[in-house]
Amino acid sequence: MKKREAQLPEGWEVKKLGEVCTIKPPKKEAKLKVRDDEFVSFLSMKDLGVLEKEINPVKERLFKEVSGNYTYFANRDVLLAKITPCFENGKLGIARNLTNGIGFGSSEYIVFRGKGQIAEEYLFYFLSQEQFREEGKDRMTGAVGHKRVSKEFIENYKIPLPPLSEQKRIVSILDRAFAAIDQAKANAGKNLQNAGELFESYLQGVFEEGDWEWKTLNEIAENLDRKRIPIAKNKRTAGEIPYYGASGIVDYVDDYIFDEDLLCISEDGANLLARTYPIAFSISGKTWVNNHAHVLRFQNFTSQKFIEYYINSISIDDYVTGMAQPKLNQRNLNRISAPFPPLEEQRKILDKINGIQSQTQILETLYQNKITALEELKKSILAKAFDGELATEKVEMV
Repeated sequence: MKKREAQLPEGWEVKKLGEVCTIKPPKKEAKLKVRDDEFVSFLSMKDLGVLEKEINPVKERLFKEVSGNYTYFANRDVLLAKITPCFENGKLGIARNLTNGIGFGSSEYIVFRGKGQIAEEYLFYFLSQEQFREEGKDRMTGAVGHKRVSKEFIENYKIPLPPLSEQKRIVSILDRAFAAIDQAKANAGKNLQNAGELFESYLQGVFEEGDWEWKTLNEIAENLDRKRIPIAKNKRTAGEIPYYGASGIVDYVDDYIFDEDLLCISEDGANLLARTYPIAFSISGKTWVNNHAHVLRFQNFTSQKFIEYYINSISIDDYVTGMAQPKLNQRNLNRISAPFPPLEEQRKILDKINGIQSQTQILETLYQNKITALEELKKSILAKAFDGELATEKVEMV
């Protein structure tokens, strides 16, 4: 903060948060405004967004039901989660449109109310800085899993404070800049999603276009499930050999049960239906596989990769049993049929797929880098805002 004090423009001050804010306003203020039989807004911790400027609670409760055990706040108060990991994740916002102007919520909120020297939007942006959350994280106290940011840390944390007119100008610039950044991020995110969907659509088309012979998996691969050995986590010896489960590598151990090219297919887990990530994946070399992934051996690597792509391109819902705990048992796995052209044609198809996949990955990297750059731009703009370096000109987008 000393660096900031030395560089701040004329008219700026450096204050402690406790000097410019009432932290956790007394509940007696709420009592003066509403009766016991009137409704007020209620906001649980899960309802508080991550770095969302506006909080608009939709839940209501009678004042007499919440005034004794919950934290009080009012319109224009800034709410910040103080418990880990909500604090580090940036659960933060400004209370708006509260029923009867009053709200109650989690005891894990820190409630800030300006004393007339600070605009709530300016305070919101200040608290949203990653630097503030990192420093707060380092100063947390309490048992592991239940650590909290102390009131002392919050009250004594220093904030650069320009006149109110300058605060409002800074907020206006940040609002416009962040709206543009968020729109650019949304566009990049959509392009990223479209690139993945384009590849998936291409895969589906590839496997539908040929007039090929179809075979079940047990006709084209040998099932090695009998060789799998699960090891409880507390009995594993750490090493460098991948230990695979339903979704890929879950640990590394010091021994192996396979040493060849194999195809794993998830046996259980919600991803069998959700398909958030591939259910079929190739493994090679020294490996260990537990009983949550089927293990298939093919006569050659070309056929293995061909079937891997095919399995990841189709729905297997009809082969999965159980909704609460989805499972693809070995009997149903064996029933899955797949197109199986001659080996040379498989190679040609794989060449095409690999070419499209390489182009898709280039696009995905491009869009992901764009999103990362936009996030870094946000951090840079915030830092300039509170160092007094934010110019009136529009912020240049990347």
